[in-house]
This record gives sequence, structure tokens and C-alpha cells, in this order.
Amino acid sequence: MAPWDGSNACAGHRGEDVFLEAGQEATKQRALNILVHLKNECDGDFDRVWRCVRVDGVVASTPAFAEQSLVVNGVSDLRVAVIGDASCHAHTTVGVSSLPRGAAVAVEAD
Repeated sequence: MAPWDGSNACAGHRGEDVFLEAGQEATKQRALNILVHLKNECDGDFDRVWRCVRVDGVVASTPAFAEQSLVVNGVSDLRVAVIGDASCHAHTTVGVSSLPRGAAVAVEAD
């Protein structure tokens, strides 16, 4: 399946069975989901986006894992690459013990 089809491409916990690089890839896939919806709302023209406000990331991780923000940086990096300076935004990241359906990460963006 394509990474933007809504599937749970990466399940598990950071620091236990999924490591930093796999977590970053999972967040990039979540960012693709967001960008597909944004593209649809802008009739395919990202030049219509004048500002992205925030990105909130939630990372399923072990208590010893302390790099949650590095995992969610993949969303910011991809948005800047696609949208440019309009994608600068506030960024919040938290770690939790589990997410629905065993997901490794969850991302919300405005």
C-alpha cells in the first residue's frame, strides 16, 4: 500500500522495537496524508497556502526514549520542502505509552 492511503505503516514503540529512523519515516508518511488533504482543499495549488499554524505529534515510546521531537521533525521537514516558508509553524511533541491500533505516531496539523 502507498504510505498516504491511511494505513498504519509503522506500529510499535520508539526505543523498544522501532527506532528513530523508522519513527521519522512513519511521521513523514503521516505528513503525506496531511499534504494530500491540503492539496485537495487548495485545488492542487500549494501557492494558495499562506500559513501553516502548528504541528502536534504524539509518539508511542518507552519511558527511556527521549527523542520524540526528532521523530516528529519529519513532518516539519516535509512540509517546508513542499510548501516552503509558509509552512513555518509551532511544533509540539509528547510521548505516550500507546496509541490506537498500535500506531507508532499520530500527527495533527493546522
